[in-house]
Amino acid sequence: MKQYLITAFDHKDPEALERRMSVREQHLENVRKLKQSGNHILGGAMLDENGMMIGSTMVLQFDTDEAFNEWLESEIYIIAKVWDQVDIRPFRVAAL
Repeated sequence: MKQYLITAFDHKDPEALERRMSVREQHLENVRKLKQSGNHILGGAMLDENGMMIGSTMVLQFDTDEAFNEWLESEIYIIAKVWDQVDIRPFRVAAL
């Protein structure tokens, strides 16, 4: 399995939080499916100093880059223009 660290910052326009909230349940439902299939390792919202959501961090794993890219193309936070800057890095969870 290949693992990926995704760090994604939201757009900063006045409607950004509204866009996030309008598709958040769909995003979370898709993450639940990733968890059930064993693709989701961890994830959550990044917060600003006031506790407001400003982005997301996820650690995912897929058998192939192609499978990962299929997920990425279907991610609602990308489709709905919630995420602006998305950084994807190869990752390895420490075996402790």
